[in-house]
Amino acid sequence: MVGAYKDAGISGASMILRPGIQTLLQDAQAGRFDIVLAEALDRISRDQADVTTLFKHLKFAGVPIVTLAEGEISELHVGLKGTMNALFLKDPAAKTHRGLRGRVEDGKSGGGLCYGYRVVRQFDAKGEQIRGDREIDAHQAEIIRRIFCDFAAGIGPRAIAKALNDQGICGPEGK
Repeated sequence: MVGAYKDAGISGASMILRPGIQTLLQDAQAGRFDIVLAEALDRISRDQADVTTLFKHLKFAGVPIVTLAEGEISELHVGLKGTMNALFLKDPAAKTHRGLRGRVEDGKSGGGLCYGYRVVRQFDAKGEQIRGDREIDAHQAEIIRRIFCDFAAGIGPRAIAKALNDQGICGPEGK
């Protein structure tokens, strides 16, 4: 049998919640194919424990993993590449977190649009947009004060949301 197992749009950080990987394991155990071919080991998973578990299950089923990047996968690949893939996964996350923290410490927005604020569009001397500046939206700020007062008066979040919806008060994206 020739088939494809895909988990499009699902993170390779964990295989537990990946239906394509789960089906691949079930089909391997049922003897439905002889080999797993992938572009690279990190395309299967970047979590070392998951790669090790997958490798063990496939080896027990007599199904080798062959990648275009590394060739046939052995215990050595699982150990070394698994470690490298796990480190790669942590590195961008740490860098992103540091970058966002620096923006917030500089008084900029860490991302997204919070209700009560609007984006300030400014440009630097080179004509490039300065990102992350926000200013208070007076109309939305008044609604936020109302929400806090209602909550402090004992009105529950659902009742507050219903009242806002009934009055046609839009959220930050105008919905």
